[in-house]
Amino acid sequence: MGMKDQFQDKAEELANKAKEKAGQGRDESRERGQGRRDEAARERGQQRDETSERMPREEDRMDQDYDV
Repeated sequence: MGMKDQFQDKAEELANKAKEKAGQGRDESRERGQGRRDEAARERGQQRDETSERMPREEDRMDQDYDV
């Protein structure tokens, strides 16, 4: 095996490692992005729940005020 072959093999090896690392980085980025979307959806759901619980109570108070 000549020096040229050794350098080509090493270059190919490094290129493959770089591609793997880039793929891992994209995967991790997607996972973090998905986690943020899930968290935001949960927060929106909690806000809706709180609003839906609060609305009937506020309406009852308003009815009581006007029934006097």
